[in-house]
Formats: sequence, structure tokens, C-alpha cells
Amino acid sequence: MTGRPLSDLTFEEWVLFVFDHPVDKSRLEWYWDLEADWWKGPAALTVEYLTRAFENSESVFEPYSDSQLNQGLWYLVSNSCSDHMFALTDASVPWPERRNCIRSIYTLYEQCFAKRCTPHLSHLDESGAGPLNSICYMWWDIIPIFGQPKEPTRTEMDREILQVLESALKLDSIACQESALHGLGHWQLYYPHQVREIIKSFLQRNNAIREDLRLYAMSASSGHVL
Repeated sequence: MTGRPLSDLTFEEWVLFVFDHPVDKSRLEWYWDLEADWWKGPAALTVEYLTRAFENSESVFEPYSDSQLNQGLWYLVSNSCSDHMFALTDASVPWPERRNCIRSIYTLYEQCFAKRCTPHLSHLDESGAGPLNSICYMWWDIIPIFGQPKEPTRTEMDREILQVLESALKLDSIACQESALHGLGHWQLYYPHQVREIIKSFLQRNNAIREDLRLYAMSASSGHVL
């Protein structure tokens, strides 16, 4: 017996489908079950639901534990788990809608990660970090979207993503700052000048940050992140 492709869920049903699952560390996540249903909705609907969830993440995610959110967001972002993020590069979806979805990722940082992640550095595997720190830190590592500076059709998208990363650096959250630096470190390969300038400004604004975070920022500026 295998799961079913789901394509016509309401937004509320989709949220339950993604997040309303127990977290059991002794077992694999729900989406690895051979009998688990999977999302097969049209790209436009996927973008709509992602945007709506991220733009209202404080209220939409309120019923769920940090562990449930980490599990569900990992499912959304990683293409090893689902195809949700491919909708952001689907040209059949009007660019303004995809742009709004990308911008809503910052709202997710502001309303969710900045408030629910703990002040621990994930690249150092610091003990005591909250469950949600994992997906916050790995977001730009596992998302299947990469910079394409030589592709004119991607110029606006790349600009928007760099803006999200720059804005996340301005949040008063070590977890969000580290996540943004992690992402910038990967995007340094595509936009070295822009990344160096963004990180330079971050360091100039934050003379009193932890030394470990400052060193990580310097590594990200040269593209050396894990």
C-alpha cells in the first residue's frame, strides 16, 4: 500500500498535512513512510500556500511545537522530502506571486525564527540549541535554489533572495544572523562582491557580536561555510 498524491487541499488542510504530525526521535520523519501521502498541487497553489503560511507564521504556526515546525519546514524546503520549493522557479507562476513568496521568507524569520530559535550557534553544534534552530541554520543549504548571475531571467529572483539574506542579518537573533551568513556564504560563489559588501556592513553595525559569530561572518565573506 502506498500514499496518495494530494492536489486539492484547502490551505488549512495543507497546513495540517505538513505540520500536524508527532515527532519521534526513535523513528524517521513521517514523510519517509512508504504509505505517506505527498503534495502534488499545482505550482501556483503551492506558491500561494507557502506565502500565506510564511506571511502569517506567528499565528499559523502557533499550535505547533518547535520540533513539529522543524520537521514540517524541513519537509517544505528540502527537495529530498518534497518539491515545494521548485514552485519558486516555475515560470508558469507569475513573477509577482513568486517574488512575494520569496519576500515572505523574511517574515518567517521575523515572526518565527527570531522569536522561537534559541541563541546558539549551529555551526559549532552548541549544546542546548532548540529544535527549530536546525532548519533555520540549514535553510539556504538545503533549498534547491542557487544563484544564476549569467541568466537574465533570474536577475530579479537572485536580487530578492540576497535582500532577504541581508534583511535577516538585521534581526536581533543570533540564530537568524548565523542562518543568513550561512546562506550568504553559499551565495558568495555567485555574487562575491555583493556578499562581501553585505557582510562588511553587518560587521560594521555589530562591533560587539560574539567572536565566534564574527569569525563565521569572515568565513562566509570568502565563501567558506559548511
